[in-house]
Amino acid sequence: QVQLVESGGGLVQAGGSLRLSCAAFGYFFSINAMGWYRQAPGKQRELVAALTSGGRTNYADFVKGRFAISRDNAKNTVYLQMNSLKPEDTAVYYCAAPLPRPDYWGQGTQVTVSS
Repeated sequence: QVQLVESGGGLVQAGGSLRLSCAAFGYFFSINAMGWYRQAPGKQRELVAALTSGGRTNYADFVKGRFAISRDNAKNTVYLQMNSLKPEDTAVYYCAAPLPRPDYWGQGTQVTVSS
């Protein structure tokens, strides 16, 4: 059974940082592209960052230069380092795999950025 379990969300002031983690269980983590999505209240879910098995990254324009996605294959974990956070980054963040059409989603972790 595949499980993606996110952690690391919370409340932070604008300009602050958070690091999200997504641990994958029962999944061939290292050979598939994985990504982070987010969904704000009243908005559609959107792709934030993606990471291929070969280490190639792709970011949405609204996080370029501020967020970084990475993975630790030994720990079956993918990370999202979020810096210079803005109130508009407030959302539930989900990890998902495989990209581009995920079959598996985590339960989500809330990120709230106060102004």
